[in-house]
Amino acid sequence: MSLIILVAEILGVISAVDAVMKTRTSQGAIAWAVSLVTFPYVAVPLYWVLGRSEFHGYVQAHRIADLALDPAIEESVAVLEQYVLERPPGPYPAAAAERLAAIPTTHANSVQLLVDGEETFASIEEGIASAQEYILFQFFIVKDDELGRRLQQALIAKAREGVRVSFLYDEVGSHALPRRYKDELREAGAEVYNFHTRQGPRNRFQINFRNHRKVVVVDGRTAWVGGHNVGDEYMGKSPKFGYWRDTHVRIDGPAVLAAQLSFVEDWNWATGRLPQVDWVPDPAPDGADMPVLILPTGPADEFESAALMFTHAISSARERIWIASPYFVPDEGIMSALQLAALRGVDVRILIPDVADHMLVYLAAFTYFDDARKAGVQFYKYTGGFLHQKAVLIDDLAAGVGTANFDNRSFRLNFEITALVGDPGFIDEVDRMFESDFAQSRIVGPDEYSGRPFWFRLAARVARLTAPIQ
Repeated sequence: MSLIILVAEILGVISAVDAVMKTRTSQGAIAWAVSLVTFPYVAVPLYWVLGRSEFHGYVQAHRIADLALDPAIEESVAVLEQYVLERPPGPYPAAAAERLAAIPTTHANSVQLLVDGEETFASIEEGIASAQEYILFQFFIVKDDELGRRLQQALIAKAREGVRVSFLYDEVGSHALPRRYKDELREAGAEVYNFHTRQGPRNRFQINFRNHRKVVVVDGRTAWVGGHNVGDEYMGKSPKFGYWRDTHVRIDGPAVLAAQLSFVEDWNWATGRLPQVDWVPDPAPDGADMPVLILPTGPADEFESAALMFTHAISSARERIWIASPYFVPDEGIMSALQLAALRGVDVRILIPDVADHMLVYLAAFTYFDDARKAGVQFYKYTGGFLHQKAVLIDDLAAGVGTANFDNRSFRLNFEITALVGDPGFIDEVDRMFESDFAQSRIVGPDEYSGRPFWFRLAARVARLTAPIQ
């Protein structure tokens, strides 16, 4: 028994050193190190399953994919260059975002704002029906319910027509998706794979990473990106939540190729090969000229791209920064950026749900209210149903819609994707969307956290301690 105790303590110390050296945030490193040394029997296995901060293998697969894609992409570079947005003289606000994306902002795009499930999936189904060559279909959650079966049958119909269908899902998010659902797609000729987070000898216990992206691409001409997953609750049919507030965008134009590249890299990781796709950019058919930057982010990036994206947006704001997210668990750097923005007179508003779907992140959010409110940050809690959208509005310069939540998981552990749009008409539309949501929300008051009973405040503080692995 003494030998077992000694081995556990040694493993705890070794793991604590590893956590201090590799964990990306100081609070995460401290939390893991203390737990590993104090409770090694429980903390050591948890750390090696949940404590990883680097996604091994994807970077190498990404580089191999880039080499394989070079000939195809080189053919379209000359055509794409005419759609790259010309930088104005002087400081360029989007420069940092473009470097994070490793993709330029393009113009000649058309972007349609899709509010809630009915509008979103009607648009996606219309796109699927119009496909002539291929469909790239990727979601974090796919359910075998009314909506899931409807989309499955639409994909099966196109596959039987000879359209190439590539179906990618996250094995954790879609853990309940039955084999029958996938087999029926395969029998029709579709290729179906999970993201396969744990492949490779170093990744057997790599289950804390998720591919949270939701991307649909049709024929390389049209793409959909946003917060909806495939499930009846996203159509407002949840018995628990009722109305489900979410947002997607449809994109036509050269920016579609950036969304397609994100899918192709994920597909290459999951399958070890590249799908057959078209890399020739086309301008939006309606003649629109919207600037769009597609920003994929994830744990395989050189930088913490999602966290830096939000920090850059907050730091760049001069008049307003409005953020909508179902979860609000920022790190210290982003929290400081929000406070500084409010202190310099920026209208900082955070829109979050008034009801919880994940209790830990719901409780943790309460602990940030008082410090943020002191600086002038305003919190709105949406009361019209469950708010699941991920959107940001920066002055009158840019609006973003995507998959990234305002929490550590999206900042550091999830693969995400965001569409940033710099068109005045689209920004006005997002402005009206936010105002409508604020009108269906309540403003968080000074007693929202401090006025709660002790047991609630204690639970919230404990929940905040788990933020690095939420």
